[in-house]
Amino acid sequence: MGQIYAVYELFPESTDIDLQGVIAKVPEILPAAVKYNDADTKIAPVAFGLEKVIVAFIIDDSDEGAGSKLEEALLGIEGIDNVECTQNTVL
Repeated sequence: MGQIYAVYELFPESTDIDLQGVIAKVPEILPAAVKYNDADTKIAPVAFGLEKVIVAFIIDDSDEGAGSKLEEALLGIEGIDNVECTQNTVL
């Protein structure tokens, strides 16, 4: 099987959320088939003072449910309201 490079955007529920704290939690909540690519992690503006976290992962596609498990885990981070996969490509 191969690997998938996937980029996700994590949107906080308010401007009061500590996005550096969110980034720190990401490696702790990952499913077994997912590796965190911290080199491509950043905070970016959305609008009106709201910012989002952009994170990248390498997903082993031998685990068919890894993408869904990853999204559920990301949504489980306190203060995150929405998660969107914006890019994925086979490596």
